[in-house]
Amino acid sequence: MFLTRNFLSLALAAGVLGLASCKKGGDFSKTTSGIEYKVFKSNGKGYDAREVSTDGDATYKERIGKIMALHVEYRTAKDSVLFNSRKQQMGFPVRVPLDTVRKAQKGGLEEAISLLQPGDSAVFRFNVDTIFAKSFRQPVPPFMQKAGKTMTMYVKVDKVQTRDEAMADVQKMQVEQQQKMMAYAEQQLKKDDVKLQEYVKKNNLTAQKDPSGVYYVVTSAGSGPKPKPGQIVAVQYKGTLLENGKEFDSSAKGNGGKPIEFPIGVGQVIPGWDKAIPQLNKGSKAVLLIPSSLAYGQRGAGANIPADAILRFDVELVDVKDAPKQPQMGQEDIQRQLEALQQQQGK
Repeated sequence: MFLTRNFLSLALAAGVLGLASCKKGGDFSKTTSGIEYKVFKSNGKGYDAREVSTDGDATYKERIGKIMALHVEYRTAKDSVLFNSRKQQMGFPVRVPLDTVRKAQKGGLEEAISLLQPGDSAVFRFNVDTIFAKSFRQPVPPFMQKAGKTMTMYVKVDKVQTRDEAMADVQKMQVEQQQKMMAYAEQQLKKDDVKLQEYVKKNNLTAQKDPSGVYYVVTSAGSGPKPKPGQIVAVQYKGTLLENGKEFDSSAKGNGGKPIEFPIGVGQVIPGWDKAIPQLNKGSKAVLLIPSSLAYGQRGAGANIPADAILRFDVELVDVKDAPKQPQMGQEDIQRQLEALQQQQGK
């Protein structure tokens, strides 16, 4: 898919490009809007610094309306990796529609990308308050505020294409990416299972294994019914990384102490939960051990859940109830929807 501003925001809120040579030598230059940058051009053997006007790249107008394919990595001021497209997109580039940089976007990601030409590599350093206000249009997340006042973006431009060329590439990429993801997940599941078996044995747990690869340990059996697909469940939980026991989320902290509610078996939670929660009776307390491919996989999630992380959840299935019935549509409702659809298609 094309990399829109929303995707940039998600990628950042989610979490090296081989630019080691770009990090060496020279201070950052600065645009008039305050972006600090180093831009490099490949010479076939390495990278040479490329001069860029502080007022922008005069050739950018030739690229407006096209699509830039690039690899990108975001890092906090403490050098923690937030997002790496090479790793988290199976080696495929992200794509950015190029448009006129408006005054309101000066100092943001849009202006930074406008400085780049095909084949360029670059390092950009932004003030986090500025970048979130201009490009993400949201407050700075607390974990970013704690990390420092800057955010660094490493970029390697692959190519610039027309929209038709980019769309053809994206369609081909999606097929290849799906195949790679399935093969990777299959291999990773085998590696995770070895670690999970070691963990179960080391901690002397009486665990059961779901055919999907999820392990679950009932620590206190409930007497209520087991949830069925589509029913609403209420769950208290605490999530930790299996590797080091670090807590990354809990209903106590993230939901004000209240259990979270969601329909089971419809993909609103990670696959491991959809597999494991239905194994529990209402009122049960349990430990869920989720392999990475049934959690957040190769992408990870934000700064707290790294790629390929096996997760442990301590859960309590507080309630199981039927989903509220949806009102049936009458003939007049159906007719109104058809008319609205016809109007949209006619525009």
